[in-house]
Amino acid sequence: MSEKETRQSGGSPEASGVTVSDIQELIQRKEEIEAQIKANYEVLESQKGIGMNEPLVDCEGYPRADVDLYRVRTARHNIVCLQNDHKALMKQVEEALHQLHAHDKEKQARDLAEARREAMSHGLGQSQDLSPAQAFAIVNSISPGSPASIAGLQVDDEIVEFGSVNTQNFQSLQNIGSVVQHSEGVSWRYYVASDQ
Repeated sequence: MSEKETRQSGGSPEASGVTVSDIQELIQRKEEIEAQIKANYEVLESQKGIGMNEPLVDCEGYPRADVDLYRVRTARHNIVCLQNDHKALMKQVEEALHQLHAHDKEKQARDLAEARREAMSHGLGQSQDLSPAQAFAIVNSISPGSPASIAGLQVDDEIVEFGSVNTQNFQSLQNIGSVVQHSEGVSWRYYVASDQ
């Protein structure tokens, strides 16, 4: 049995790393099952509109002569089995999506930590440099009680680094706004050029 068949027959996605293509395969299988369920419901409809629960015997208890009982019973059986397969497959899709998103979250956290380490080492390299860091913004005003005020920023302070924004990657104040927006609830640091 192949790895794909193992997953489709109920193998847990935690047994191996889940990829986007694995989830796409599961979704394709789900769509196939849904198409088979629909085809079986169409068989029932073709038999005088019989559904899943209508009786197959007449008022005297004899099998109905106006429908193909074998086709109706087979379609009903197939629908029940396929619905069970669909339910199990949906659980697999849900688990796979959770695992994939957890993996992505871990990767983002690792990437962020690596970026911070690089920024810190770059910052240390700048501080060891004899030339002063270049400012990319100057503070014009501070609102009383604002986070900037609480942090100790003052009018005419020169900003040389704000989170991941520095002289090399600064394009507009939207860069700073983006850092603030994505760092809500997280402590971040800024560097002010010293007058000395």
